[in-house]
Amino acid sequence: MQNTDTTKYIIHAKIRADGVVERPDVVGAIFGQTEGLLGNDLDLRDLQKTGRIGRIEVNIKSIAGKSNGMINIPSSLDKAETAILAASLETIDRIGPCMAGIEIIKVEDIRASKRKHIVDRAKHILTEMFDENVPESQEITDEVKQSIRIEEMTYYGKDNIPCGPNVMDSDAIIVVEGRADVLNLLRYGIKNAIAVGGTNVPPAVAELCKKKNVTAFTDGDRGGELIIKELLQITDIEFIARAPDGKGVEELVQKEIVRSLRQKIPVEQAMERYQIGGNKQRTSSQQPARRQERREIRPRVVKAPTVQPRATERPRRSSRKDESVKTVATEFKEHMDELSGTLSGRLLDDNKKVIQEVTVKDLANTIKDVDSKVKSVVFDGVITQRLVDIASEKYIKDIIGAKIGNVTKAPANLRIASTGQL
Repeated sequence: MQNTDTTKYIIHAKIRADGVVERPDVVGAIFGQTEGLLGNDLDLRDLQKTGRIGRIEVNIKSIAGKSNGMINIPSSLDKAETAILAASLETIDRIGPCMAGIEIIKVEDIRASKRKHIVDRAKHILTEMFDENVPESQEITDEVKQSIRIEEMTYYGKDNIPCGPNVMDSDAIIVVEGRADVLNLLRYGIKNAIAVGGTNVPPAVAELCKKKNVTAFTDGDRGGELIIKELLQITDIEFIARAPDGKGVEELVQKEIVRSLRQKIPVEQAMERYQIGGNKQRTSSQQPARRQERREIRPRVVKAPTVQPRATERPRRSSRKDESVKTVATEFKEHMDELSGTLSGRLLDDNKKVIQEVTVKDLANTIKDVDSKVKSVVFDGVITQRLVDIASEKYIKDIIGAKIGNVTKAPANLRIASTGQL
């Protein structure tokens, strides 16, 4: 039996056979058809006896006279020897009386889990056991420090609005669109940002803005413009900053964030540019009067949206859609809370049970290969048009992310929501 402490790699292979075969048939074919193929040093029986190859795991099912399944082989050989052994499996062309084929899917380096444990433990040691004199950082300690900043994110008010830890104590705050924007600013040491969660600005944020010196920092797209227009209508802000055209705040690196904030414009220029409140002008001595005036007219402005609907039914349809989206996001809130900050995703069945966990970067390719059991996808990332198209092709019912990107085509059979809509 293989000692799991010495396992370095796991060979994952897909098997298919033109007939009904079972596990003993597969194992027998592997040993029989590779015997003597690679010489004595890489003979599977000898390797298993000496503990350098673990127990061969075979999961195979037969449907309509065809057999398909997976083979997993633990290995403590080095990388080159493991690759040779994996390649030898693809020479197997018969299992029992049936024609068959084996295809290597991937070779997993299980030491990655040990590296994750090192990073997690290092974070604990750095935050709990060091009084001062944090050591010099290299690549791995940079990751630890970045994780600490992400963990500094707090929540404001009864609606649990994502924000930095300095929002309440700072005289100046930065209003951004969503949770991912707050996280990105925290990565670069900016701790006084708070999210509005889209164009529906929470009342708690609107009230907080009246007490602070506010800079609205929005994405460089149409959605960013809409947020600016709403903020100018319902609360008090002093400056407007925009991300570069076509970019979101969560995508910016430190130099781009600093440049965007330095190029912020006063609110009067923004009011003229976005045609909010006419051509009002103010000086610093007139600011209290402006705030009082805006408070007095706010109910009238809210009742008169900037863009009038063509038909009276549209606001009601939009309201029903918003409530539906909010319901979808609430259904998966527990999963999204657990995935927060992990850059990972989960594939769920009809009962919202986890079938598989993957990283966000591998999510699209993983969805392409899922079976019909997967009904929902939740992940800590941006929902793109590509993900929506793939999910629709696989008949997935729900896709929930941290933010919705530029999705122009939303299939009727797919519910799309983000945590910003909670």
